Amino acid sequence: MRLSGKVALVTGGSRGIGFATAKILSENGATVVITAKNQERLEKSTLEIHNAIGIAADIRNTNDVKNVVNKTIEKFGKLDILVNNAGIFPKIKQLHEIDEDEWNEVLDVNLTGQFRFTKEAIPHLKKTNGSIINISSDAGLKAYQGFNADAYSASKAALILLTKCWALEYAKDKIRVNCICPGVVDTDMTKPFLETRKDREFMDSEHPLGRIGQPEEVAKAVMYFASDDASWTTGAILAVDGGESIK
Repeated sequence: MRLSGKVALVTGGSRGIGFATAKILSENGATVVITAKNQERLEKSTLEIHNAIGIAADIRNTNDVKNVVNKTIEKFGKLDILVNNAGIFPKIKQLHEIDEDEWNEVLDVNLTGQFRFTKEAIPHLKKTNGSIINISSDAGLKAYQGFNADAYSASKAALILLTKCWALEYAKDKIRVNCICPGVVDTDMTKPFLETRKDREFMDSEHPLGRIGQPEEVAKAVMYFASDDASWTTGAILAVDGGESIK
């Protein structure tokens, strides 16, 4: 198996892209730790993934983040792969309608949360010449007319640049840092935009390949970056978006 003997940590791993990622990493031999804030959903998802454990955590809480990484090391002795997947999507509003608390929450989860997990994981990834995969968005690659989720776009664009910074900073430690930018994927987070057949048809038509994505399609890209197939790849930004970002 491509990840036999590896230990992976997936944030936001109880559903959507995170769950699909945890599952494919496990199927390829990795031991997987998944985190999420919702304890009940976390426990249910963990039971569906072979060789996985769940540790509840709020990505906004530094002590929670430290606890997840510490427990991973205590139980498995090392960390090889970190997938920074956890994120939230705000209500779509114009900039002048967003209050400061909303802005700060999105940045705290989507950007500072990734910083928290990466900071705690780096000392352990140095020992294993590990891999970090950040999940950004095509909304971090370009501006979209009529898509007024400024904090979301800002957080995802920042994560793309952080990927490049971290890749350079830790190349000497043989830590690879790469980033995936999904388009619209069929998950719980996108359900409010896919409630009717008309909504679905419109969203499908926005992607040049004619449909929205599935979580497993993004997870396969994570699998590539996590494996030795990408042993000479770092600082890469990969759009997995049905061609949306090239329009």
